[in-house]
Amino acid sequence: MSEIRVVAVVQGKPGTADAIEQALLRCVAPSRAETGCLLYTPHRDLDRAERFVFFERWASRAALAEHERTEHFKELVRELAPLVAQPLDVTILEALLDD
Repeated sequence: MSEIRVVAVVQGKPGTADAIEQALLRCVAPSRAETGCLLYTPHRDLDRAERFVFFERWASRAALAEHERTEHFKELVRELAPLVAQPLDVTILEALLDD
């Protein structure tokens, strides 16, 4: 299977931005260390403090599925659960052209 890209949006409840940021940052190093991880970068929306967007690239859908089974990802989901205003919005993409 070919490389995939992921855009994941985390929308926090009012006043949760700092807690969400810390939870997201804890997940970065172990995620980047995964074999199939090509890019894993969280961003904060400059106009909406409680909105965060991840840009990710994975070697395959199987690599993404493996990521979702890791303990650090499961811990992130548990930490975010009481902080988010809505479920995570995850979009899985395939590039039409190379970068």
